[in-house]
Amino acid sequence: MRRFSGQIVMVTGAGRGIGKAIAERFATEGAHLALLSNDGLELEQTAKDFTDKGYNVLPLCVDISDPVQVDDAIHQAINVFGRIDILINNAGIAWEESFLDITDRHWQQILNVNLNGMFYVSQRVSRHMVKQQSGCILNMASTNGLVGEEKYAHYNASKGGVVLLTKTMALELGRYNIRVNAVCPGYIQTPLTESIDDSEFVEQYIRNKIPLGRVGKAQEVAGVFAFLASEDAAFITGESIVVDGGQLAY
Repeated sequence: MRRFSGQIVMVTGAGRGIGKAIAERFATEGAHLALLSNDGLELEQTAKDFTDKGYNVLPLCVDISDPVQVDDAIHQAINVFGRIDILINNAGIAWEESFLDITDRHWQQILNVNLNGMFYVSQRVSRHMVKQQSGCILNMASTNGLVGEEKYAHYNASKGGVVLLTKTMALELGRYNIRVNAVCPGYIQTPLTESIDDSEFVEQYIRNKIPLGRVGKAQEVAGVFAFLASEDAAFITGESIVVDGGQLAY
């Protein structure tokens, strides 16, 4: 099934984890990819992996918290592909810290990437989509943007901001035939989660919080992004779709 044949898809945070899985899902369905990451080595390896599989890829090393770098990356993508049909705002960072111990630096870092960076990329790409009178923007939020979790005040705040930014973008951009939605994963196995949580914590989390009895996979999140970008979701905008194995059903 090649629902995105010939379409141009830009993915931020595409070097590994969910971002890489999302990019590959779109590529297998015929999309051309503009891959953004601030980690040049990861980006280079991912681009090679994809090129070896025959995917059409433009790797762009960029810090999305810097609007100047964002402008340059989008300019390069437009120069190469001529348009951007789908934007996947996936880039994000997180640390586990109690509210009382969060430093100003860490607060600003997480907000700068998770929320400010998403705004910079979305606004610049939206301006091109307005000219096209079409487009789809999908934002990576989190269940942490819908409910609180201890030791993640900065991350929770950033993802809550993403949810409301998504709704507002949908309201303002719908008149230009641009749909905007968010995806809210729960506990998904990624390099980021593996760097934070030990196996004992994961087992306890599954036992106490996830009705389906396991953590999610990056490919399962990627499938939701592909659905929301497809014609099957043509009348969905301003929504935040939860992918959490039933966790928020409690």
